[in-house]
Amino acid sequence: MRDLQKSNRRISNMRDSGPQASDDTELIARVAYYYYVEGLTQNRVAEKFGISRIRVNRMIAHARAVGLVKVRIASSLNLKVEADLERKFGIEKAVLVPTPENIQNLHEAIAAAAGLQLSNRLQDGMSIGVGWGRTLRMSVGFADKRKLAGVSIVSLLGGLTRGSVMNTYETASRLADLYDADCFYIAAPAFADDEETAQVLRDQSSVRDVFARARQIDLALLSVGALNTQSTMSRLGLISTQDVHSLNAAGAVGDLCAQWIDAHGNIVDHPLNRRVVAFSVNELGNIPCVILASGGKEKVAAIRAALRRKIVSVLVTDETTAQDLLAEA
Repeated sequence: MRDLQKSNRRISNMRDSGPQASDDTELIARVAYYYYVEGLTQNRVAEKFGISRIRVNRMIAHARAVGLVKVRIASSLNLKVEADLERKFGIEKAVLVPTPENIQNLHEAIAAAAGLQLSNRLQDGMSIGVGWGRTLRMSVGFADKRKLAGVSIVSLLGGLTRGSVMNTYETASRLADLYDADCFYIAAPAFADDEETAQVLRDQSSVRDVFARARQIDLALLSVGALNTQSTMSRLGLISTQDVHSLNAAGAVGDLCAQWIDAHGNIVDHPLNRRVVAFSVNELGNIPCVILASGGKEKVAAIRAALRRKIVSVLVTDETTAQDLLAEA
């Protein structure tokens, strides 16, 4: 009891900005234990330790971010819907998670299941290709860290000039750290200023080397992006409102590896696609296993397009998205 009281005092002394000092790990673990294992609400945990609910929320988020807490999907939630998806789209496996009541938690729910699917397939000597997106970056936090020999991580598209949920460098490097793997980046921006510059970058020996390695990967972890003025690409300023309209006019429904695709998964004829520095969608079909992790109503058309392209082996999505895919398949 004395130890618990002492821990309570230490937690109360933490600043509302969230845990920062290394000696807070034990305290965060206690809060996470009562929330996840004992099933207490955040308000009850806050009362128990004499701290604010906001602080409890931040501590729980920190526990998830650093891997102190990992979520595992213990069993299939809807076997019939999964089987229907597998049959209709000819994929090896569909993995569904419950659609959260708070849609803001959708990325994390899908990421948890995607991290498990990735972990279950990793073996010594494998090469993994990585795309970009918030769900992919979060999924790394749910992958099991273990000793593997001869693993390599290959970035499948160029990066951004700033840190972002879309930056493939961050996802690839975090995954490489997890398995002490070699990491190969495309040393170029995802989008060049013009078509000529993009071709010059693709012709660089270092970029050609990464593309060659990408053709030898055993597994790819990918997501898709929506096409609208509220999408991540739009919010980051990577595409303009005018681009959204012209892409729609060209038949695009979303992006896969930063390449805009139509309803059948084909690359559309658009200037933006000619400025992309990325592993071609046309070559994704040669990869033995492609895990596609994505969900949300705004991404249904893009997910369906990737499925129609017949490049997806494993689809990780949520129940509502799955129903929408089947309803319009």
